[in-house]
Amino acid sequence: MSYVEGFVIPVPAGNREAYRELAAKAAPVFKEHGALRVVECWGNDIPNGEHTDFRKAVKAEASENVVFSWIIWPSKEARDAGNKKVMADPRLAMSDMPFDGKRMFWGGFEILLDTDEEEKQK
Repeated sequence: MSYVEGFVIPVPAGNREAYRELAAKAAPVFKEHGALRVVECWGNDIPNGEHTDFRKAVKAEASENVVFSWIIWPSKEARDAGNKKVMADPRLAMSDMPFDGKRMFWGGFEILLDTDEEEKQK
């Protein structure tokens, strides 16, 4: 079964297009290095939670929005190897990011349930 790496990132609302351009540039590099799918989502219905929520998790400021993204890999091993190659790829070397990477968080996840996979097995 596939492996998923997820990201949550605060992005200044005015940097939406710059972020989209960065994501469009990065996605083919991830795919070239083994990713099966890259999804980038711009928040448009992010409710404020009583204890925690997407905005609180990244300490988003009033002028920022939240991006929720994930990359699907064939396996954790493919993700680990692919990420090493992506990080070393000169096409993604940049010093001016359209977001504050210090407040970004990410992690890798084993899939517990995937209705798409269930449909494929029928």
